[in-house]
Amino acid sequence: MEQWYIFYNLQPTEVNIVGDSIDLEMRIYEGQQARINHVKINGNDRIYENVVRRELRTKPGDLFSKEALQRSTRELASMGHFDPENCSPEVHPRYEDGTVDIDWNLKQKNNDQIEFSLGWGQTGVIGRVGLKFTNFSVTNLFRRNKEHRGLLPIGDGETLSLGAQTNGRYYQSYNAQYSTNWLGGKRPIQFTFGLNYSKQTDVSTNYYNSGYLNNYYNYRYGYGNYNYNNYENFSDPNKYIKLLGVYLGWGKRLSWPDDYFTLSVQLAYQRYMLKNWRYFIMTSGSANNLNLNVSINRSSTDNQLFPRRGSEFSASLAITPPWSKFDNKDYRNLANDVNSPTYSQEQQEKYRWVEYHKWKFKARTFTALSSGQKCFVLMTRVELGLLGSYNKYKKSPFETYYMGGDGMSGYSTGYAEETIGLRGYENGSLTPRGQEGYAYDRFTLELRYPFLLGNTTIYGLGFIEAGNAWSETKKFNPFDMKRSAGIGVRIFLPMVGMMGIDWAYGFDKVLGTNGWEKGGSQLHFILGQEF
Repeated sequence: MEQWYIFYNLQPTEVNIVGDSIDLEMRIYEGQQARINHVKINGNDRIYENVVRRELRTKPGDLFSKEALQRSTRELASMGHFDPENCSPEVHPRYEDGTVDIDWNLKQKNNDQIEFSLGWGQTGVIGRVGLKFTNFSVTNLFRRNKEHRGLLPIGDGETLSLGAQTNGRYYQSYNAQYSTNWLGGKRPIQFTFGLNYSKQTDVSTNYYNSGYLNNYYNYRYGYGNYNYNNYENFSDPNKYIKLLGVYLGWGKRLSWPDDYFTLSVQLAYQRYMLKNWRYFIMTSGSANNLNLNVSINRSSTDNQLFPRRGSEFSASLAITPPWSKFDNKDYRNLANDVNSPTYSQEQQEKYRWVEYHKWKFKARTFTALSSGQKCFVLMTRVELGLLGSYNKYKKSPFETYYMGGDGMSGYSTGYAEETIGLRGYENGSLTPRGQEGYAYDRFTLELRYPFLLGNTTIYGLGFIEAGNAWSETKKFNPFDMKRSAGIGVRIFLPMVGMMGIDWAYGFDKVLGTNGWEKGGSQLHFILGQEF
């Protein structure tokens, strides 16, 4: 059937009988090679049919191939618009003319997501709202006669994400992203465009001197009367950090070594604007980060939500121009004396243009340990990262690794770092205290089992994990690892996305606020699904 012969005649023939043994010869008479006649798509009424058909490897006129049928099943399951457990093709041979008809019976699902969350921080309530539309259509946005239902232009399978997070005057963050996997609708060309902006102000000394904290504890524990003060009055507008970013991405599906590979390129620019900000390497001024990221990716998993087979690999390199090579500045003697009266100005000059080269490698494999939909699946993960510099006297404090915990960065630490999770330890505890992380590794062995599959997916997991982070690349040692183990559960809800909770125990000691101590028992809440 891989060679297009769906029509054949098989005749088992007895060729030798000796005692109680029989030799059989399987004689196969090939028929004509079968071509595909009609391809029908059933169960889709939300996304344009050409968007579905362009993912198929089974097209009318093509020679029939079982491999193409299996690959088409994977592509439809990976789109996210259909239940991956119900992408079932039906093949109908037509012996009279040597062709086959294929019916794709799909079960549609809505994978748009909405996020609304509230939390309590030192300065009051933190709120977040997020919207993700996965069937967006830019064409319908400008078309007079819109061929869609509802207020939002839909139909082309494009993605539009909007998000906002705020704490009133103290903290604000906004982001927007548009992406498509078929730019122009003719070829599998990926395109991404995004914007983000955030502003964080420092807490005023009035916050501590006003009695606000005492009033809060009196209210919380029932002592005295609670005198509410608006926390926004404690924001100091003369102490802040602002971040403005824009990025443009392009990607292409490759045909070699196989067509599971993609090449992606992203050009990004971030501008950091600081004023009297005491928590970073520079207190005032601005820094610019212009970088180009090139990555090679390969994904052959059979399911987005609960993969049973296949693998994911990614190798990337992010580089900035080597500004120190041609700006003629003496970085060896620039901003080295903290007691110098011009130290602050020298810091601004030193990091006006950030430079680095950042290398990353990620790999995951999935192996089903039994047959059937509900089976144990073994997931393995290997991850490495290095952050290097062109000039040792201009070592980048940006894009460093903040490792440990749930892997979810808070709004107070994520503006110049990449957060890497390692369960069983507190957030950021594996990064050397008071320093930046310039190298890391992580290794995971995870056993999964599904309790519910479909539009709502629930599975449990048990894992062992190890990794570490280092303040210098030359100190990188893959055998010096912090270890942990634990259990958890993941729940995918169509309008919410992936959520989860893990309990983990860290076996090794890390330097914390109370000195060297074990990671111990840790509870982690997970939002989203990481690579």
